[in-house]
Amino acid sequence: MPQTPATPDGRLRETLARVAPGTELRDGLERILRGRTGALIVLGLDDVVESLCSGGFVLDVEFSATRLRELSKMDGAVVIDDGVTKILRAAVQLLPDSRIATTESGTRHRTAERVAKQTGLPVISVSQSMKIVAVYLDNQRYVLEDSDTILGRANQALATLERYRARLDEVSGTLSALEIEDLVTVRDVCAVVQRLEMVSRISDEIAGYVVELGTDGRLLELQLDELIGGIGTDRDFVIRDYVDLVRSGWTIDDVKDRLRELTSTQLLDLSQIGRVLDLPGAGEALDAAVAPHGYRLLSKVPRLPTVVLDRLVDHFGSLQKMLAAGVDDLMAVDGVGEQRARGVREGLSRLAESSILERYV
Repeated sequence: MPQTPATPDGRLRETLARVAPGTELRDGLERILRGRTGALIVLGLDDVVESLCSGGFVLDVEFSATRLRELSKMDGAVVIDDGVTKILRAAVQLLPDSRIATTESGTRHRTAERVAKQTGLPVISVSQSMKIVAVYLDNQRYVLEDSDTILGRANQALATLERYRARLDEVSGTLSALEIEDLVTVRDVCAVVQRLEMVSRISDEIAGYVVELGTDGRLLELQLDELIGGIGTDRDFVIRDYVDLVRSGWTIDDVKDRLRELTSTQLLDLSQIGRVLDLPGAGEALDAAVAPHGYRLLSKVPRLPTVVLDRLVDHFGSLQKMLAAGVDDLMAVDGVGEQRARGVREGLSRLAESSILERYV
C-alpha cells in the first residue's frame, strides 16, 4: 500500500486544507458517503489529465456539494479545477498507464493511485464498500478521518507539547543564568536546542491536525499559538549565539535542516546534537566551556530594534563584554543614544538579576 504519512506536510497538507471540514468539497464528499455511492475525483485539469480522459461530457459549471453528489452517481470520474470553484468534466473514464506500479486491489483505488502518480495532481477516491475517503498525491495515500478521531490525537499531542514547553522554559532559564555567570557548557546549549527541536516537531504535528480539522480546529489553533509563541526566534538566537556560521559557511536555515534530519533516537543524544551544531569538541566534550555572543539575552530587552541588537553584538562580540559595558560604552554603538543606552543597561541588569534569582531561589 502507498505510504500513509503520520504527519502530512507540503503539498499533501495543502490538499487536505481543501477537503477539511467547513469546505464545500468536504460537504460534497460527506454527501457521497451518506448516499452510499463511490466516487473518483481529480483536483486539477491539464494536458496530461485531458489525455487520460475518455468519454463522459464537458462541463464548466460552478462547483457545489450537491452537484458533486449528483454527478458522482454516474459511472466515471469527476474533474474539478485546482481551486475547487468549477466542475470541468463528469462521467469520464480515466485511462492511466497500466505499467505504473500500484498496490491497491479495487479498480477505483488502483486508478486513483495511478492517475495521481502520472499527473502529479491530487486524486480523491471514495470507497462505497469501505466507506472511507482516501487522498492520493504522488506516492502518498492519506485516509480522511472524522473530526472526533483527529481531535483525540490532537489533544494528546497538545498535552505532550505543554510538557515539552514547560521543560524548555526550565532549561532556557538555566541557560540564561549560566550565560550571566559565564559558566555555559556544550551540554547546556545542546539541552536547550534539543528541547526547542522537540517542541518544533510536536507543534508541526499539531499544525497538521489544525489543517485537517478545518473549521473544527479553531480552538486547537489558538492553543497551539499560545504554547509556541516566540519559539522560532528563540531557536534562531541560540544558533546565532553558539554556532560559528562564518567558519562553517552555514545559514540558520541550514542548521535547522540539519537538526530536522536527526531521528527521534538521535535527538535524545546530546553528543549527536553537539556534532550537528559543530560545537567545541565536536559534541564529545559536553563539559567544554562555550560563550554566547549575546543575541538571545539581548533580544529580551524591551523595545530594542533588531538592527540595533545586531550592531551591539557586532561591536562588543560577547555577552560578558556587554554586561560589563557602561552607558558611555553602549553609546559608542551607532544608533544607540543616551536613552536607549540606559534602557539596554537597565534591561540587562534586570535580566541578570531575575535569571540568577530564578536559578538559586
